[in-house]
Parts: sequence; C-alpha cells; structure tokens
Amino acid sequence: MSRTTARLVIGSVLALVACGSSSERGYASDDAPATPAPAGSGDGTGTLGPRADGGAPAASAGGCEKMDIVFVVDDSGSMGEEQANLGANFPKFVSVLDQTKASNGTPIDYRVAVTTTGKSFKRIGPFGIADDEKGDDGAFRNNCGGQKRWLERSEAAASFPCRAQVGTGGPGDEMPLECMRLALTDRMADGTNAGFLRDDALLAVVILTDEDDCSFKATQLNEGFGDLCEGSGAEAPEAYALTLDVIKGERARWATAVIAGKTSCQSTFGAAAEAKRLGRFVTATGKNAVFSSICEGDLSKALEEAIAKFGEACRSFPSPR
Repeated sequence: MSRTTARLVIGSVLALVACGSSSERGYASDDAPATPAPAGSGDGTGTLGPRADGGAPAASAGGCEKMDIVFVVDDSGSMGEEQANLGANFPKFVSVLDQTKASNGTPIDYRVAVTTTGKSFKRIGPFGIADDEKGDDGAFRNNCGGQKRWLERSEAAASFPCRAQVGTGGPGDEMPLECMRLALTDRMADGTNAGFLRDDALLAVVILTDEDDCSFKATQLNEGFGDLCEGSGAEAPEAYALTLDVIKGERARWATAVIAGKTSCQSTFGAAAEAKRLGRFVTATGKNAVFSSICEGDLSKALEEAIAKFGEACRSFPSPR
C-alpha cells in the first residue's frame, strides 16, 4: 500500500554504503542468471525438483543436509490476496523439499518460520502529535495453535497455509530487510526466536511484498518533506547482505528469494511498486539470490524459482567448519 512521503529521520543510524540506482546496476550479478531453471526441471543430477521422467529428485552430490527457511511476509493493508495465494501454493514448494535427499541419502531436514515486514516506531506529526506504529519486530509468528515459533518438516505442509495468513493490520512502511535482521539477531538474542538457526544448515530467506523496502533503525521519526526510504536515514540494502554474512559466517551459507515488483506493475492482486532497494539487495547478494515478480498473478512460478535457487545454494554449501 502507498506510504506517506512527508517524513524526516531523527536519531542515530549506521553509516551508509554509497549506492546506485537499480536500473544502473541490475538485479542479478554477472555470474548468476536473473531467472534460474525452475523447480521441476531436475535432470537427476541433484537439482531440487522432480526429474523430467517423473522420478524423485536424485541425491545431491554434496552440500547441505539441512535448511532453515524464513518467510518475511508483508502484513500491510494491501496483502490479503497475496498471503492467501502463498498459502495455497506452499504445498507444491514443500513437495519438492520432501522428495529431495541429501548426499548421504537422507531427506533434507528443513524447518520453516514466518515473520512480517512490520517494525515498531514512533512517528511525531507536524503539530507534535505522536503516533505509535506496532510491528512484530522480527518475532516469528506462532499463530494457528502452533507449539513453537517455527514448523518442522513433519508439520510444514499442513500448518504453513494458516501461518502465512499474518493479517493486513501492519505498518504501511514495510521494512522486510530490517525485520529479517531483527529476526536473526535481536530476537535470537532475547530468546524469542532462539533455537531456530542451525550452524550446519543453509539459511534460506523468502521476502514477499508489494512495496519497496523502507528499512531504518531509528525508533522515532519526525514528519517532514521528502521520501523517507530514499533519505539519509534509511539503511543501505547492501549492508543487510553483509549482516547475513556475519550471521552465517560466509556468503555461501545463505540464499534469498525476493518476490516483489521488479517494475511498477498491476496484477490480479492489485498494484505493486517497483522495489528498487530490494533489487539492490539481490544484486549485492550475487549468485545465491533470485528476484521474482509478484505481478505474475500467481505465486507458483516465484516459489519454483525460489526452491530452484535454494537447491543451487544447497549443492554448493561448504563443508562443516
């Protein structure tokens, strides 16, 4: 949904990385195709996805045996249909994972968590009137009667469609990158999401939003003139790739799939803004990232591209440290 454009940031923020426009830099690195082979194109060589002859995916020649998958889902007012479509298509995503075996012949051990794009902060209006925005701040959702804040392999297919319904009452300033960071750092440290991350697992992050990222770390904002997301208070998207490097130890141990507006577009879901900042995050990540369009009108293709990218990253996962 559209966000207001009259705001200035106050408070301290991290130093910014100099940035160019997404149109200048593109959405994919030179050594990574913008659109990987979709799931379902497996050829028996370890690709995540059923083989062309209908058989089960072959065991990977090496790489990861575990995946920790985090979905960061936009919970603003325009996302109801997208959340429903994500839930409807998720069983296909899971079916590919369920059929895939690691190099040791055992099924991939995966777990799935869901958080939202909402971050809490205080907005100070031009007449001194304060408005408090409330978000999940990276906390994994534990809705739908779950026993804990993530779903294990045995329960993901049945429970995820409900858990993906995160509602549409979240802040209109979507901050998927900052909420991802909070989920994997602050919420781990304070015990909220503790126990989810495994050192020997590939971390796979899926971001779903119909707006661009507007991540900042300030907890109080004064309304003013100018675009908050392009102002000096916004965090550089490239910095979040470096944060994930620190969390996992190196770039090869994590991957991401962004499902957003590659351009301003219209679909059966409604309108989506061009996600330039998320494009920069994808570019900074390099070969372990894929950017899919939310305007396909159906998320099945985007989820296929996500699982294919995670499969590539899994096969290249480094040996245990």
